Amino acid sequence: MAIISLSVWRRLLAASMLILVAPASMAAEAGPCMRGVNLSGAEFGEPGGEYFKAYAYPSEETIAYFEKAGTNTVRLPFLWERLQPELGKPLDEAELTRLKDTVDLLRKHHQRIVLDPHNYASYNKVKIGSDAVTNAAFAEFWARLAVEFSNQDDVVFGLMNEPNDIDTDVWLKAANAAIRTIRATGSNNLILVPGTKWTGAHSWMTDGPGGANGTVMLGVTDPRNNYAYEVHQYFDDDSSGTHAECTGGQKALDAIGGMTKWAKDNGKKLFLGEFGVSQDKACVAELTGVLHAMQADGAVWLGWTYWVAGDWWPETETLNVQPHDGKDRAQMKALKAAFKAAKPAAGACTTLTD
Repeated sequence: MAIISLSVWRRLLAASMLILVAPASMAAEAGPCMRGVNLSGAEFGEPGGEYFKAYAYPSEETIAYFEKAGTNTVRLPFLWERLQPELGKPLDEAELTRLKDTVDLLRKHHQRIVLDPHNYASYNKVKIGSDAVTNAAFAEFWARLAVEFSNQDDVVFGLMNEPNDIDTDVWLKAANAAIRTIRATGSNNLILVPGTKWTGAHSWMTDGPGGANGTVMLGVTDPRNNYAYEVHQYFDDDSSGTHAECTGGQKALDAIGGMTKWAKDNGKKLFLGEFGVSQDKACVAELTGVLHAMQADGAVWLGWTYWVAGDWWPETETLNVQPHDGKDRAQMKALKAAFKAAKPAAGACTTLTD
């Protein structure tokens, strides 16, 4: 194996930085580098539920289907309580093995993995930052998890799914505590940091308890500067993703535009962790518009993962793109086109600048 000199290494690093600061005019040629789906199922059920009765990780058949469709990223939801049944104690060995085996399976199918504790800033329904679930407990959990996946470039650490009913300044302290402990383990993995209020793109600048995400969350501190902000956006009237209609489609497109401007103004990167529409033709057209908007600003949007797919999702679920009877859902036409659009090299999918 050839040894790279320090001078050559510095030139390579400088060249990689040029990719990260590529002007918007290049975005159409190189859009987001992470493009995929949420493969849901491991967050199902109560924490004590039996495996493959209460919950399940994605099957290889499902993973292979989405790889063939063109995905290169899977956001993988799971429950904090199931992985760490007691705060401050070791991770459950059986559950950790299931998680690791799934990561290996996704890796076999050339997917980047976003680890997603799907807990809404709670542990056993108690909010982080409380006396019972301290910031230190949340940080300690992430330290244990980080050690297991440290410096695996294809594993991304999504700090928490959709924090809500928690003050923004309180959440910021918890997020920073987790980031500090992750970096203290020596892990340089990309970290995705959500805001509060379900981390909605449409509400990013809306004031609320503890302040607006768009101002307070600028206080994120990462010693490695290898993080991006994760936001979610749905297309129904109340942006909840619980309705088949897409009357909020223009609001969704405006929200993506607003987030893009915010990120450019503040020198930040973004990741759209959840978004989805029904099979209605008009809704799929709205979906296409948002995908095009992110493609046009690939210098800001590191990636996106559509919600939702997974072996246990019923065909009747509105946003579901899990195939049934060998047939693609209507949303897949727009998603496949976006999966295959131009993207930068995988190594550009980082925010590392130091």
